[in-house]
Amino acid sequence: MARRGAFLPVIGSLVALAWLTLALWERSPYGRYLEHGDWTAGGLAAEICRVLPDGPVLLPALIYVAGWLLMSVAMMLPSIVPLLDIFRRVSSARPDRHVLMALVVAGYLGVWLLFGIAARGLDLAAHGLAGGAALAPHAWLLGAAVIALAGLFELSPLKHLCLDKCRTPMSFVIQHWRGTAHRRRALLLGVHHGAFCVGCCWAIMLMMLVVGMGNVGLMLMLGAIMAIEKNVTWGARMSAPLGAALLCWSAAIAAENFL
Repeated sequence: MARRGAFLPVIGSLVALAWLTLALWERSPYGRYLEHGDWTAGGLAAEICRVLPDGPVLLPALIYVAGWLLMSVAMMLPSIVPLLDIFRRVSSARPDRHVLMALVVAGYLGVWLLFGIAARGLDLAAHGLAGGAALAPHAWLLGAAVIALAGLFELSPLKHLCLDKCRTPMSFVIQHWRGTAHRRRALLLGVHHGAFCVGCCWAIMLMMLVVGMGNVGLMLMLGAIMAIEKNVTWGARMSAPLGAALLCWSAAIAAENFL
């Protein structure tokens, strides 16, 4: 019971710390570093870029990775608490149980980090092809398109296929936690679950990249929605109204800018 009593406070503390860090970051003078824009052209960021080798590339990359990891911990870690609790129980007799748990979390977050890096690469490529200055007046178009894509994906069969995997953590652990090389298995368990989690939530997380990673209020709302979809008995029924709401939001953005 003591082990079980310590599990939720540890996970809750990690998530709370991530939310607190994001909130303080957003309200600090450096909150703009979470947004799009050439913030390395002046101020403290420009000074650091002059000192670091390849600073204009390295500094934004490091800040983006830090922000994305914080966002992944804050938004996505709560949604896999049932899986982590099941894994805690099946590995409770092992002396390296804490290491195994850390490897599951590392594998899960690692998949989300790779997705974030790929999404950022596509974002930079799109801005490079269109030209940053030329794209700026039409930035709403990209936002509306991504929101519409997220809405359509909520209504797709692939969304529900991946969501079904995420909603059955017991069978998932039974399927992937077997054989020897327990540390590698724990890491792969996190990776496999992360892959299905990305499969059902990638479109919503892509919205955060486009809308801005500094919008903590929107992150909190979307994180709660994803956790409910994956863990509450009636959560799967949220997909249709959420998809419709996102499509309406996209249409409203388009109408406002066209009119």
